[in-house]
Parts: sequence; C-alpha cells; structure tokens
Amino acid sequence: MTGPGKTTGPEKTTRATTTSPAAGDALPPRTLPVRREDLRRYAEASGDHNPIHLDDGAAQALGLPGVVAHGMLTSALAIGVVAEWVGGADRVLATSFRFAAPVVVPADAPALLEVAGTVKKVSEDGSSADIALVVTSGGAKVFGKAIVTVALGD
Repeated sequence: MTGPGKTTGPEKTTRATTTSPAAGDALPPRTLPVRREDLRRYAEASGDHNPIHLDDGAAQALGLPGVVAHGMLTSALAIGVVAEWVGGADRVLATSFRFAAPVVVPADAPALLEVAGTVKKVSEDGSSADIALVVTSGGAKVFGKAIVTVALGD
C-alpha cells in the first residue's frame, strides 16, 4: 500500500513514551512519498480544489514550477511522524508551522518529504515536550519553523 505517511523503508519507529525523552534527543528520520493521486484524494476530502494543487498550467501561471502539495497536507504528514513516535495523535497538544517553500509534486514520480526532528525542550514536570522538525523536499526547507508540542507519560 502506498500513499502519504508510508515510509520508504521497513523500519518501525519506537514510542518516545517508553523512555523519558530529553532535550536534544532525535526522532528517527522518515521519508514520505507524496504523489499526485494523494493530492487529488486530499482535495476531495478537504474541499480544497485550488488548481495549483491539481494542474501544472495553473501552478505555472502563478510562478510555481508545477503542481504543489497542499500546505495542510504537508503539515499533517509531518505531524503524523511525531504522533507515531510519541504513541498516537491524541498526544499532540499544539502545533506551530511557518511555511518556507512549497512541495512540488511531479507528474511522473512522488515528491519525497524528508522529516527529521529533535526534542527542543521537555517541561519541568516531564508531562510535555516541544519537538522541532526539519522538513525538506527536493533539498529545500519546507518549513521555516515547525514545532509540535506533545504529551508525555502514561
């Protein structure tokens, strides 16, 4: 099965809650393919049929190199990496993203979203942590800022 959120390798991530993460701990990096079909499915689910996400000509008319992924899809995929690492989406408390570059999705191959993260800080009581993400595609940094705050513990 392929689609957003699927890894390109067989590795499984471990839950951060099995240990007590500390500032500086790294999340296992993930590579997520994003295909044009994923954009069509997301457009249907979200109702966002902006042609820059579906048609090369429309995207190029606005100065983009081609079809680009929806920003909310891109951020959701990145958040999903953190959610899996921490033990579930219910542990995500808050997010803060600043977009820096679009994810260009070619017609003939998937765009690859590279997601890496580091624990930026853990609350004094150990109940939550801020995870700073570095997300790139095609060598470009997708987010200028990407912080996901998660709940820790049982």
